[in-house]
Amino acid sequence: MNEDIRVPRVLLIDQFGEKQGVMPTSAAIEAAEEAGLDLVEIVPNADPPVCKILDYGKFKFQEQKKKNEARKKQKVVELKEIKLRPNIDIHDYEVKAKSMHRFFEEGDKVKITLRFRGRELAHPELGMKLLQKVKADFEPVAKVEYEPRMEGRQMIMILAPR
Repeated sequence: MNEDIRVPRVLLIDQFGEKQGVMPTSAAIEAAEEAGLDLVEIVPNADPPVCKILDYGKFKFQEQKKKNEARKKQKVVELKEIKLRPNIDIHDYEVKAKSMHRFFEEGDKVKITLRFRGRELAHPELGMKLLQKVKADFEPVAKVEYEPRMEGRQMIMILAPR
């Protein structure tokens, strides 16, 4: 801004947003001082660079406000976890499915952990069958991000909302 602009010629836009044309940098700075404002380089990569006459403090404040507004509208995707067992009852499964639907509506991913205990580990096909059922039930609302696979004593699958 102002004296920090090192190029010989600039395209000037006045405080009302009207193009004043290409002129020497010194003339543009004088015009800005006449208006009691600052000369700010808006597009430094253009040929010639575009400079605008404006209140620099107000400009910085507006930029900060825009950044804060953008940050407010951002949605952080969380990974929610649902823990199941291979021989889960129908009603218990429906309760878990209901909460999974809620997570997908909120835009979160769901990690389904199927824990095997004791002799259940001898029948991993039961766990795979259950996870395939979950996959089929949530086909319209979620896609599989991480296919079901064994990790130690548990089987894991991750679903993401469509």
